[in-house]
Amino acid sequence: MLILFIFFPLFNSIYIWCLDLIVGKRSTILYVVHSYVFIMFLSLKVFFNICLFSSQSYLTLGTWINCGLFITNWGFMFDTLSVVMLIMVTFISSAIHLYSIDYMQNDPSLIRFISYLSLFTFFMFILVSSDNFIQLFLGWEGIGLCSYFLISFWSTRVQANKSALKALIINRIGDFGFLMGLCVLYFYFRSVDFAIVFSIAPFFFNATFSILKINFLCLDIISFFLFIGSMGKSAQIGLHTWLPDAMEAPTPVSALIHAATLVTAGIFLIIRCSSLFELSSVVLILITLLGGVTAFSAATIAIAQDDIKKIIAYSTCSQLGYMAFICGLSEYSLSLFHLINHAFFKALLFLGAGSIIHAMSGEQDIRKFGNLIKLIPFTYSMMLIGCLALCGFPFLSGFYSKDLILEIAFSKYSIKSIFSYWLGSISAMQTAFYSFRILYYTFWGNNISFKYYIQNIHELKKNMGLALFLLCTGSIFSGFIFKDAFIGVGTTFWNSAIYQTNYNYIGLDMEFLPIYIKNIPLIFSFFGIIIAICWNFCITVYFKNKLTNYLEFPQNIIKIYLFFNYKWYFDYIYNYYFGYTILKYSYEYLYKLIDKGFIEIINPNSFSLISYKIAKILKRQSLGYIYHLHCLFILNLVIFIFIIIIT
Repeated sequence: MLILFIFFPLFNSIYIWCLDLIVGKRSTILYVVHSYVFIMFLSLKVFFNICLFSSQSYLTLGTWINCGLFITNWGFMFDTLSVVMLIMVTFISSAIHLYSIDYMQNDPSLIRFISYLSLFTFFMFILVSSDNFIQLFLGWEGIGLCSYFLISFWSTRVQANKSALKALIINRIGDFGFLMGLCVLYFYFRSVDFAIVFSIAPFFFNATFSILKINFLCLDIISFFLFIGSMGKSAQIGLHTWLPDAMEAPTPVSALIHAATLVTAGIFLIIRCSSLFELSSVVLILITLLGGVTAFSAATIAIAQDDIKKIIAYSTCSQLGYMAFICGLSEYSLSLFHLINHAFFKALLFLGAGSIIHAMSGEQDIRKFGNLIKLIPFTYSMMLIGCLALCGFPFLSGFYSKDLILEIAFSKYSIKSIFSYWLGSISAMQTAFYSFRILYYTFWGNNISFKYYIQNIHELKKNMGLALFLLCTGSIFSGFIFKDAFIGVGTTFWNSAIYQTNYNYIGLDMEFLPIYIKNIPLIFSFFGIIIAICWNFCITVYFKNKLTNYLEFPQNIIKIYLFFNYKWYFDYIYNYYFGYTILKYSYEYLYKLIDKGFIEIINPNSFSLISYKIAKILKRQSLGYIYHLHCLFILNLVIFIFIIIIT
């Protein structure tokens, strides 16, 4: 049954092509719906057997690679960590498949789209259920390839193709770090199996690895390179620029990539390798600092965007920063708890945004929305719950994980944790600001759209509504239901799936924090909500009454706004100082000087030119006289005899 659960999406992605040719599109869509209902029941059975009854399973299908000492099997590990991820991916993927049936029904390539989604789900299953690094890397590369197919699904759009290439290239940077980490890991451990590597890792605590005659601890090097791989997939600062551009994909793809699968793969890698990261304090500090900066920087960018999908995309990047920096503080179970909660309300927000875009005939600029609360009230209810959960409103899913992350960060009482705590608290205020900015411009403000768009606004269809309702239920109840099992004091839910050293455990310390410290993130969030409503209302009134332009607005505010709106100039720096410079010097030196210059002169042009000159000289010397021919014959004979004597 477990193997059927893993490979069912693969069979699904292949079978629907054949089914479409035999019975048609409508029957194929019905098959897709029922197949994912079946997968959901399988996932619940797996959850009860493995998580609730603690019956972990290890399955081996056969040998994959057998080369000397390097032996790798097709193996699957079903522990609590992998099963929880499988349940989450299954639920989100099922909701997105259900939503896509109505959202993409007029697309002529609907079957291809559903097939890509199923293939993506299969590779995610392979990633989270692997029992070795090589098989995990197969799933890792598989979701990267499928993301390229899905982002460039509308291939006639140039920007979609460019965004897909950008995502592929930037993820290759992270993948290179992952591969380097695997090479160093195998060099020391002589194995890539999780069970072997994690069990003997403490014996290599003092082992060193030399780079340019400088010695580093091997666990630091391995953890560092694995974190580079995580940065690429989970869009940490520096390798995050592909994430908002991936919004060129259809909205269901945005929900699948940014909610529960691709972007969470990097966080899952850190949690899975907690036995390695716990032994590398230097890399944990790096993860904490970069995670905090990612949460803050992405939130500042989100408050200055006008595209509804890009705002939610940068929100995802900010939430990934929370997950990363709490991993740096060794609270891996809490990071996974926030990952699960985030999957529900972020998928809800993306699909809700898709419903708005669908109703507004493809418009994505929130400034062109307004007063839609009366026209699409169900979508408004879903978006309101999603935004409140994202802000950490009390008793919704985000409240149980997000506020606890900040409480634990303060409880560590170290420079890195306090630094991340304040960045996270300020980011919480910014999160509330851009969340309610979306609500204000979309549902509460004045509508400035054309009459044609207003007349054609419609509420979402029943399959789309059912998908939103399922995600809404998870956004409300997931935090309350899973809190005690996932992160409760003394819980044994995770067993040996997550490792944490004793001196990094502070589960009880946060209970003794002053009440005002615990309430700071909540106060900041409410403050951000008030600022968002007042600020956007004042901006609307200001421009409506004065009929002026942005040049008459205070210049300091405009400069700050442009800095955030231009995404901290990351794209400009990468394009100009890296892309343009590399292309320029490659053209001037590698192409013109070496390829078309030095190489062409030396070879092959030089041989033809020298041969031509020699032939021209010989032609001049050949006058046709008989004594010239005799002299050449004697000269050649002397040279031939001389060579024979020498040899």
